[in-house]
Amino acid sequence: MMILFKTKKILFFVLFFSFYQANCSYILIPMNNDQKNHLKAYGIAYKTIANDIYVSWLLNYEGGSFLMKYNTLTEKECNIRGVTYNIIADLKANQILNEIRSPEKNQDIVRLEKVPKIAIYSPKNKQPWDDAVTLALTYAEIPYDVIYDTEVLNNLLPIYDWLHLHHEDFTGQYGRFYASYKNASWYKEQKKESEKLAKKLGFKKVSKQKLAVVKKIKEYIISGGFLFAMCSATDSYDIALAASETDICSQMFDNDPSDPLADEKLDFNKTLAFTNFTLIKNPNIYEFSSIDATRSRRIAPKVDFFTLFDFSAKWDPVPTMLCQNHEKVIKGFMGQTTSFKNKYIKKDVIIMGETKSTNESRYIHGKLGNGTWTFYGGHDPEDYQHRVGDPKTDLSLHPNSAGYRLILNNILFPAAKKKKLKT
Repeated sequence: MMILFKTKKILFFVLFFSFYQANCSYILIPMNNDQKNHLKAYGIAYKTIANDIYVSWLLNYEGGSFLMKYNTLTEKECNIRGVTYNIIADLKANQILNEIRSPEKNQDIVRLEKVPKIAIYSPKNKQPWDDAVTLALTYAEIPYDVIYDTEVLNNLLPIYDWLHLHHEDFTGQYGRFYASYKNASWYKEQKKESEKLAKKLGFKKVSKQKLAVVKKIKEYIISGGFLFAMCSATDSYDIALAASETDICSQMFDNDPSDPLADEKLDFNKTLAFTNFTLIKNPNIYEFSSIDATRSRRIAPKVDFFTLFDFSAKWDPVPTMLCQNHEKVIKGFMGQTTSFKNKYIKKDVIIMGETKSTNESRYIHGKLGNGTWTFYGGHDPEDYQHRVGDPKTDLSLHPNSAGYRLILNNILFPAAKKKKLKT
């Protein structure tokens, strides 16, 4: 009798669980302050899409939450990676979706259905600093390939949906590290390897090789690619484009003097983001041009913040996606290029994050041809002033980093259904 009772009890729980699971057929991953690990959540969304299960990105709903059909794989991954999730019934999911669709709500639903193929543009030799995007992708467990000038010039960019530019100097001036690090072994090795690669690829100067690379990347954007850059890869990219018809490198960089009329020969019609800037001609100054606000800004670290702009989710889905966050005020962080002076930003550029008190932007976006680009100032969102040789940031100590979330928003952006990508 007791055995029969236990059997019925077990059968009851099995049937109850089956009924419960059938009526709780969605997984909701909240991205508000309830989330234990925001950064790993992006990896969950990526892996879910990779397994041919589309994800709905709920723009402006609980910090930009993710909703997907219930599946055991996603639930298991959430548990393994420590990501907060809720299993909800069809009725509740439809209620949320209907609320979001209401014209009175500044919210929208973007369907993520194709995982982007990701490339990190980075030199093969080890450098004495780390890259925030590489750290973010590794921590979120999102796969990527590393490419550099050889791959770009051999026309491999079109196989990738998304390209990140490591903290590169596209002007051929080796990051302007000459004054402080000209005798450092890593600097000498970097210069030697760069000149060796330029010769191998058929260029007399590193600056000419980098110019060929930036032109290829521009073609990639025009044809539909998504570009993301941080720190010195932002302004040095545009400077290289503007200076395509002149020599801005001093003798210690390319063995001949720079053009004294270089400023007058800059062509701002060729740039993506910046205009009317002037060059810093002294090669001993750790700065490229007047674009960056690093040397002129006067703001204490404790009050260094920038504010994300609010956009219409239904009418401006692209900047809305890129600004999804559980915080609207983001703590600042420095880099060789920390921020962009607003007076040098082109009028058609979308400013997404700004420090109003200093009239500078930290996070900007634009469209070119069929593709887009996004520039994010600063080096590491969780290391205020990362110096050469400092240890890399351990993101397990910063799983809810609002600054790093902006990077990962850009990773998922190309996965969005194409009809949603109108700007």
